[in-house]
Amino acid sequence: MTTATLSRPTGPSRVTRVWSLASAETRLFLRNRTALVNSVVVPVLFVLAVPALGIGGGDLPFGPRLMVIAVGISLVMLTYYNLVTTYVARREELVLQRMRTGELTGTEVQIATAVPTVLVTLGQIAIIAVGVVAIGEWSAPADVLLPLVALVGGVVLMVLLAAATTGFTRTAESAQITGLPFIILSTGLSGLFYPLSALPETLGEVARFLPLSPVVELLQLGLAGRTWQGDAVDGSVWAAAGVPLAVLAGWLVLGTLAARRGFAWAPRR
Repeated sequence: MTTATLSRPTGPSRVTRVWSLASAETRLFLRNRTALVNSVVVPVLFVLAVPALGIGGGDLPFGPRLMVIAVGISLVMLTYYNLVTTYVARREELVLQRMRTGELTGTEVQIATAVPTVLVTLGQIAIIAVGVVAIGEWSAPADVLLPLVALVGGVVLMVLLAAATTGFTRTAESAQITGLPFIILSTGLSGLFYPLSALPETLGEVARFLPLSPVVELLQLGLAGRTWQGDAVDGSVWAAAGVPLAVLAGWLVLGTLAARRGFAWAPRR
């Protein structure tokens, strides 16, 4: 007697599901000319205007200073703000609820929705890096890996904080209000526009623990070998990176918990 073994059909893998949804989200993003212009043109103009006005960076050379500003502004004004608006808009249109009724998990929906914004962020930073090279202001970084750690950690953190912000954002239009305190504090007290050492000592120490501050500090260390106080690092920059790495890791843990508890899948009435 022979027995037949029936093979159970398997559905698409997690990577395939996320890729399919991310591709659809990217097409929608590219078709929205207003969102595209606001996401690409406005942050680039802002980044270029800051050095032109003589703001920011302290003693950092122009090339590293422009790159630090580009990453910081792109993370806050593009990744964070654009994602809050996107998540809330999808929620209010009941898109998020419909996608969760299929094979997609909640995490997969969140990741796929964030892909277009993350790609634009990385592309924008790459374009500015090419521009820095083209104008002859590029200098060899003090460490190649540390800026990448800062960039990846910053992107993930902004996605998590954007997801958490949806919990108290009722409409896509109100994202301008709910996200404003974070944008002001993160850009104003992170070392982007001026070194934290220029602040009163106590305020400067406290500002190091804001979400964007460790990203800026790690970028300055990796690109220019400068600490948050503007001092040149003797030896390995990793020796001076302990505090910002710990702060960034702490925010990633807090952001994950806040995103899980605060992300709203259904419209808030």
